Amino acid sequence: MSQEQIKDLVRQQFGGTSAAYAVSATHRAGNDLDRLLELADCRPDAEVLDIATGAGHTARVLAPHVSHVVISDLTPEMLDTARAEMQAAGVHNVSFRIADAEELPFGGSVFDIVTCRIAPHHFSNCTMFTREVNRVLKPGGVFLLIDSTVPEEDELDKRLNELEWRRDHSHVRSFKRSEWESMLQDAGLQVEAAEEFPKRHIFADWTARSRMTDEDRVALEKWLLESPRKFQERLSFEIENGRLVAFSDQKTLFKCRKPVMQ
Repeated sequence: MSQEQIKDLVRQQFGGTSAAYAVSATHRAGNDLDRLLELADCRPDAEVLDIATGAGHTARVLAPHVSHVVISDLTPEMLDTARAEMQAAGVHNVSFRIADAEELPFGGSVFDIVTCRIAPHHFSNCTMFTREVNRVLKPGGVFLLIDSTVPEEDELDKRLNELEWRRDHSHVRSFKRSEWESMLQDAGLQVEAAEEFPKRHIFADWTARSRMTDEDRVALEKWLLESPRKFQERLSFEIENGRLVAFSDQKTLFKCRKPVMQ
């Protein structure tokens, strides 16, 4: 699949599910989001870019602590949802921009802080994305990335990515922590911290949010319940009366900085 085909698929998928992400508990709040704010080095004069904002939850949390946040997303409907969220929260120091994470429509060295939360596993080229982040950051600026990460073990990596793809065909790849660290460093960013957070997903909500059909949801549940014990333990399956109720995956928060001299 080409990069443009992937992006079209992302627009189709999230254009029809934006409202669900506004109320999603795993996106709207969480200790990973609280920690992102703690690590952001916010200043009253800071200019911020939030990439692939979704329903705007990261921007909403950061906005009271900075001068201005540019809220960006590839999907127009997501930006409409984020705009409504900002209005409801009384947040006004924001602007909105359609933007491709791999080709950002901004000049170089513009932002003090760049954020991206629970989105890059849908990007067609994360190497281009990280290079673009480095380009738009001011020297000394901070990049805060949160995304799903998979175990270093190849077998579990493959199965977790298959799970995500079976649920949502716009999924491209969740990377290992070591892969993200290499990618960020290769882009010219210094990784200052990496912290892991489990995220619990209620299976019925998780599959409904991606608009799975009943037939596909039943097939996915069967595939999961028949998966190797090691995989079930890794995802902390919660099973009641033979049905999968919930599971937990892993998100990793990376705090990076653009060196003052490159």
